[in-house]
Amino acid sequence: MNFVSIRIITGDVARLVAFYERVTGVVAAWANDDFAELGTPTATLAIASTRTVPLFAPGSARPAENHSVITEFLVDDVDGVHRNLTGFVTDFVAGPTTMPWGNRSLLLRDPDGNLVNFFTPVTEQARKKFAGTGKPL
Repeated sequence: MNFVSIRIITGDVARLVAFYERVTGVVAAWANDDFAELGTPTATLAIASTRTVPLFAPGSARPAENHSVITEFLVDDVDGVHRNLTGFVTDFVAGPTTMPWGNRSLLLRDPDGNLVNFFTPVTEQARKKFAGTGKPL
């Protein structure tokens, strides 16, 4: 089995896609007005309209209600990402912080309130863990 994507359900696909294109530098591939994907070398972030939810199970997903999942992006320079996003991101939860497990992390919320973490491994152990996982954003 391979983990290939995570999908965010939103009431405004265009707004959320524009946000993720800006913060990641990845251009989305649009299937239609209700669905777009931002592909990276290791996984895909899919963004879908609330209109797609009934295709799976009516009422099974609601936009802007996530309080438990953090979408994470490996980057070369988390401090540089922070500088680049200052003035664009309106909700930084935590500025660049070195975590006990060896990653320097930047936590923010997207326009729907979903948590997003950009991180750079800074210890030897953390760098080894992520070696070969693809080129960081």
